[in-house]
Amino acid sequence: MGRGAASLNACGQVGLAGCAAVIRRGYRSLRRVGARAVPETSGAGFHKRAHERVFSFPAQEGWHRGTFNVSSPGGDETFFIGMNPKDEEVLVDHLTREAFYALAQQGVLVPVYRELPADLETPVSVYLKLRGDAPSFLLESVEKAEQVGRYSILGVNARRRLVAYADAVDVFDNGHSRRIPLEEGRDALHVVRDELARYQPVAPLHTVRHDIPRFYGGAVGYVAYDMVRAFERLPATARDELGTPLASFLITDTLLIFDHVRHRLLAFANAHVPPGTDLDAAYDEAVARLDALEARVRAPLPPLPAPPGRSGEDFRLHTTQAHFEAAVRRAKEYIAAGDIFQVVLSQRLSRRTLADPFSIYRALRRLNPSPYMFYLDFGGDPRLALIGSSPEMLVRLQDGVAETHPIAGTRPRGRTEEEDKALETELLGDPKERAEHVMLVDLGRNDLGRVCVPGTVRVPDFFTIERYSHVMHIVSRVVGVLRPEKDAFDLFRATFPAGTVSGAPKVRAMEIIEELEGVRRGPYAGAVGYFGFNGNMDTCITIRTILMLGDTAYVQAGAGVVADSDPTREWEETLHKGRALGVAIEMAEQGL
Repeated sequence: MGRGAASLNACGQVGLAGCAAVIRRGYRSLRRVGARAVPETSGAGFHKRAHERVFSFPAQEGWHRGTFNVSSPGGDETFFIGMNPKDEEVLVDHLTREAFYALAQQGVLVPVYRELPADLETPVSVYLKLRGDAPSFLLESVEKAEQVGRYSILGVNARRRLVAYADAVDVFDNGHSRRIPLEEGRDALHVVRDELARYQPVAPLHTVRHDIPRFYGGAVGYVAYDMVRAFERLPATARDELGTPLASFLITDTLLIFDHVRHRLLAFANAHVPPGTDLDAAYDEAVARLDALEARVRAPLPPLPAPPGRSGEDFRLHTTQAHFEAAVRRAKEYIAAGDIFQVVLSQRLSRRTLADPFSIYRALRRLNPSPYMFYLDFGGDPRLALIGSSPEMLVRLQDGVAETHPIAGTRPRGRTEEEDKALETELLGDPKERAEHVMLVDLGRNDLGRVCVPGTVRVPDFFTIERYSHVMHIVSRVVGVLRPEKDAFDLFRATFPAGTVSGAPKVRAMEIIEELEGVRRGPYAGAVGYFGFNGNMDTCITIRTILMLGDTAYVQAGAGVVADSDPTREWEETLHKGRALGVAIEMAEQGL
């Protein structure tokens, strides 16, 4: 059975430490786990191939399993290695050529990765080093109050850029472009799905290394609110004053992921290895990309753009107070007539600024840390960038489980813990806030029910309070198991757009929005997020977001109109939300 089998036998005799030589053939480093590897007994430990054997730890609560596929002269060897989080864990810091060969037999996309030192870096500093003229992105998260989300994701050197319009999708690839017309029954998401389908990934990497995130490449971008016309029959009477694409995605295969729990930085270069590929050349090319990334990460921080100084401009309102309040009154008439229970009406504001868009993002992440913080730079002429700090998930799919988090009901944070608790009690006891939240939870259940296995949709968390930097919200969690014949794109269509930015019933509310707002919303109230090569998805609602088009910043904010809404209050609410984002622009203009 060759040299590999001899090492395997040693594993069974001397415990995990004896496996080090075998594992090192596929990975550069191994740290000892405080437990023994015990070979499975009888024939169960052997697979169809004589050179493949399985080792496992005795079952203990709190243990995890990692799978290591290693190529050797004796053939592929597979290890299932338990990891006790209380002891030192097995961690591998890069994928070597031999392991790459083995993984290349499982799919056409192999994530080649390397761990980099990150104790002196932040996501912002690394992004400043890596950004250039090419499209790029940074995704970050602050969960609940001030708890930093585990991962920050930086994407550079996009393999492809997809730009969607009503009748076609433009694909930009290494300086070349082609147009894909959209036939009857197809929308832009079908094209994104087709592009990702070309890259069937190997077995999920988190089964190899449990601290690797569920996303390590795929399509990152936005879907505009107006994409809903591809999913539902809606009127198209509102004018398009922005002219932005209905969707834009970067197909990424080179990215950096900060792990804030383990204080490390993982660099990924996904290698495309369809049948007939020269594996040595593919591995070398991926390693070269990692080398280039590492060199740029280790380089000094470049000079920051000089702040231009405050422009003195105030936001220009795109609608008058009289027009907005008239729209609110008309919406209340629809509510009284029984057409809808609620509708969200919004207004747009804009102003010019010479501030660096990423400096605006830096200011916004300080002012309003949120679960979904993003900076998407699509380049182009005029340059298009989205800068956001959204508090609300649209929908997520992770390993076949669909999830959405309806948010409705808001209070400011108190100055003390006692004030916070008093405001929580007041919020949870407010009949109007409770009724609105129940309505949105029902919408979420109905949306998931369209694509999930019957009987699996449930609400494990109902009416919980989540505290953020400046406000607190009532939040619930709705989950379900996606039907086997459905995928992330089906789930997205079933839930888009969110009820919190449209209304209920959703389709009739959107018809009324089309009538009363009079202009297309563009990216506002749509979605930002990713569709992974591995089938996972995570998206947020595009609110608390600044759209940069050239040197003009656009913001948009809405208010939920119900039966007893006061038109002037709704106007003031939207104005306050919109102008609050202007503080980030002013900070960037004056220097952080």
